[in-house]
Amino acid sequence: MSKTYWVYILRCSDGSFYTGSTSDIEKRLSEHQNGLIKCYTRSRRPVKLVFSDYFERAYDAISAERQIKGWRRAKKKALIKGDFDLLVKLSNMKNAKKKEKENDL
Repeated sequence: MSKTYWVYILRCSDGSFYTGSTSDIEKRLSEHQNGLIKCYTRSRRPVKLVFSDYFERAYDAISAERQIKGWRRAKKKALIKGDFDLLVKLSNMKNAKKKEKENDL
């Protein structure tokens, strides 16, 4: 049996999002909920799991975590809602703005 790796997003009590990855999502959620991890969520409890996805390789889960951590709030909300059309639209808007800035140089 192969191991499963997860990327997840938590909604914190202050409305902010925290993105992480793990091989044991139930244990990690409990650790966040009980303040056992010295990280962003510790002072923002309780937390709620609002998104998770699994991967067969740890590398892929970590890559997804890093990608999501770089996103603006609007893209994270689109992912959480499963609104992939909006997610693509927001990505295209960012890419268009980036090209526009490059052309200004």
